[in-house]
Amino acid sequence: MGLALAKLAQWTAAGHGAGTLEITPLNEAILKEIITFVESFIYKYPQEAKFVFVEPLEWNTSLAPSEFESGYVVREISLNPMTVKKDIELLKRFSGKGDQTVLESIEYTSDYEFSNGCRAPPWRQIHGEMCYVLVKPHDGETLCVTCSAGGVFLNGGKTDDEEDINYERKGSIYKDLVTFLREKSPQFLENMSKQGISFNEEQQKEKDPLSEAPKKDEAAAFHKDISGSDKRSLEKNQINFGRNQMTKRLEPSLNWKTTVNYKQSKGSVKEIQEDKHTGKLEKTRLSVSLGRAQLRRKSAEKIEEIISDSSSESEEDEEPPDHRQEANADLPSEYWQIQKLVKYLKGGNQTATVIALCSMRDFNLAQETCQLAIRDVGGLEVLINLLETDEVKCKIGSLKILKEISHNPQIRRNIVDLGGLPIMVNILDSPHKSLKCLAAETIANVAKFTRARRVVRQYGGITKLVALLDCAHDSTEPAQLSLYEARDVEVARCGALALWSCSKSHANKEAMRKAGGFPLLAQLLKTPHENMLIPVVGTLQECASEENYRAAIKAGRIIESLVKNLSSQNEQLQEHCAMAIYQCAEDEETRDLVRLHGGLKPLASLLNKTDNKERLAAVTGAIWKCSISKENVTKFREYKAIETLVGLLTDQPEEVLVNVVGALGECCQELENRVIIRKCGGIQPLVNLLVGINQALLVNVTKVVGACAVEPESMMIIDRLDGVRLLWSLLKNPHPDVKASAAWALCPCIENAKDAGEMVRSFVGGLELIVNLLKSDNKEVLASVCAAITNIAKDRENLAVITDHGVVPLLSKLANTNNNKLRHHLAEAISRCCMWGRNRVAFGEHKAVAPLVRYLKSSDTNVHRATAQALYQLSEDADNCITMHENGAVKLLLDMVGSPDQDLQEAAAGCISNIRRLALATEKARYT
Repeated sequence: MGLALAKLAQWTAAGHGAGTLEITPLNEAILKEIITFVESFIYKYPQEAKFVFVEPLEWNTSLAPSEFESGYVVREISLNPMTVKKDIELLKRFSGKGDQTVLESIEYTSDYEFSNGCRAPPWRQIHGEMCYVLVKPHDGETLCVTCSAGGVFLNGGKTDDEEDINYERKGSIYKDLVTFLREKSPQFLENMSKQGISFNEEQQKEKDPLSEAPKKDEAAAFHKDISGSDKRSLEKNQINFGRNQMTKRLEPSLNWKTTVNYKQSKGSVKEIQEDKHTGKLEKTRLSVSLGRAQLRRKSAEKIEEIISDSSSESEEDEEPPDHRQEANADLPSEYWQIQKLVKYLKGGNQTATVIALCSMRDFNLAQETCQLAIRDVGGLEVLINLLETDEVKCKIGSLKILKEISHNPQIRRNIVDLGGLPIMVNILDSPHKSLKCLAAETIANVAKFTRARRVVRQYGGITKLVALLDCAHDSTEPAQLSLYEARDVEVARCGALALWSCSKSHANKEAMRKAGGFPLLAQLLKTPHENMLIPVVGTLQECASEENYRAAIKAGRIIESLVKNLSSQNEQLQEHCAMAIYQCAEDEETRDLVRLHGGLKPLASLLNKTDNKERLAAVTGAIWKCSISKENVTKFREYKAIETLVGLLTDQPEEVLVNVVGALGECCQELENRVIIRKCGGIQPLVNLLVGINQALLVNVTKVVGACAVEPESMMIIDRLDGVRLLWSLLKNPHPDVKASAAWALCPCIENAKDAGEMVRSFVGGLELIVNLLKSDNKEVLASVCAAITNIAKDRENLAVITDHGVVPLLSKLANTNNNKLRHHLAEAISRCCMWGRNRVAFGEHKAVAPLVRYLKSSDTNVHRATAQALYQLSEDADNCITMHENGAVKLLLDMVGSPDQDLQEAAAGCISNIRRLALATEKARYT
């Protein structure tokens, strides 16, 4: 019957060997019937129910397969992790650049390999999925493929944040990866046929060792393959220990069970138990005078003593063979010691587990070697499973270790893949404050990983973390805090620390706001505890990127607290306060609040402290945004901040330079500050920065150079340093913001250069380059280039050159635009280009006149003035006058003749005069 049921059910495999039941209606029906039978059997036949079957019962049957319904079929398991791995490794050998390769690339989506050979997360392994690969054929887009026990299929691909997979199947299932690729890529099929002999030979070499073994011994052959010579085919830099772990299928939920009576072992545990109040290890029975290494050795001996009688592990569960250690002889002894301790965690009883946890904490877990030792031998799974026990001591020990090792980015990913975060989120509900703190701190580390932040939110973690903030409601007087209240403050601090990491996600910020997090953060901002303030301010700094939070910060007197803490002696606190101000100071009212609360002076003072680059970047960023307001610039000039900023233009990281140059760009909008920059020797380092590649820095530095070029003396220095040529070369930059900023900067350079026409002509290919930029799709680039062309066209010889390069049809093509900034500068460029040859006529022929007339309906005075001047120039041609009249230009221009803007008056009147002159001439000709 058991064999019949095994064949009847629909099976999958999370690894190799024995499979697991698929989640299907058929299997659910079978299980339901079995449960119903078993539940009733023990009551109906109590005597028989007591029998234990040591061996399975077997009997013959005369039933034929045809007597079963069509739904009762056997599903063969065709793939296992080793088969898939060998196929992928084989395809990698034949992948790369070149026409002869079968693929461009093939890579796993996850670097972590579980002990069963799978790379899929546990909750997907139960569906039979083993790994996911990104395949880039030569003739198509990158494919995200799922390799499962039932076959290979295309999935939904990577999600927007590039950190997760859309597991939903898209399309058919194929028997293996090669068959899938043959179907999806004609070039793969073609190149496979070219490589057919060599590929088949390699494939046969890979498969021969397995095919030699009988099918019933496939698992044994697989085990031998892993522990033997094919070990090199495993993932690079990954060391797998314990043959039993490699051969076992991963159990997604391995709940640790106590194997000894707690009361009997209480005395032994107490020797090293975690003190619930101080959080320190008691070592009353162990000699305090022992060194750390001796203590580890003694602890290991104690563990061996405890488990020697009770352990049921086989010889295969012992340490790896000696040859593995020899192969990795360069690894420190701590690596091997930690492996042994992890083994005790797996197979030991409660007392051994506690001792092993405490002994493990004696190692320097901040070292990557120790972290990887725990991971490589399967220790992460065990530590996470310990979190689901009922023993507080085990949970605390496990969390302390996880907290330390989760500083490693790879370990963070592994914890997420192993399903550790939901368990930690549940622990936040624990009545034990020490557990809450440790869980929150570990979440804070793990949530630095993008996908982890989403998992925390999905399991309700944001709401629970916000609730922790409410624990420190009476934390304003540290001298009056009792031990109990101090623990509440620590709980709130850890909650804020976790929220800080989680708040890097937009969705989490919104969840935090809905959970009432902002008022609690604002309240905690008043605490005198600096260790509390740092995560609170850090969280507010992250949240300040959202408009809703910025409005709340402005209204909630948060700026005042931020300014106050700028004067703290804690550098990290200063840094995050400055970063919060940087985020909020986009708003004019916030910039005023910073000034009114006296925040500008401490910011200026912190500029002189250049040893801490993270703080310097935050401070210069805050100064940059605050400098957008002219009143603040005046204050910074009083505090000598401009001179200090100029001194920071050299020997600083790029993130500091971006902010320094951004601040100078705002300051040098005033003549007095431009003079200060020049006198402090700022022009030279600014021009030097034009050769960089950082886009944000280039945008800012071009703005400063362009502003300084307005001053003749500064322009002379820029020209001497070949700054204009460097600006012109930036017109080739692929980033549109850099192009636009460079073009804007060229305008004052051309306008204020001594011999601008000759200077521009000296740039080989420069005029053709700038004319071709009129083909851009970016409105800011187009507006800036039009402005530059207006200045270039002031020189008649240059105007002739750009006319030959087709400037007229390109400008005309832009005329149908609703962008007022582009309209303004386009009209000016057209007006200036009318000064050469028959360009006026050409603009009319290219249909630029009628759209220009519509510009007069704009609400922007600058557009009116530029358009009237362009129409005045165009009205020198009779056909253009007719077009203007037909499009209603006269009435619109008449309204502008009375404008207070004199240039607009004159241009409107001149255009009307030309139209009127043509009308009179036409009328006179009619009667002559």
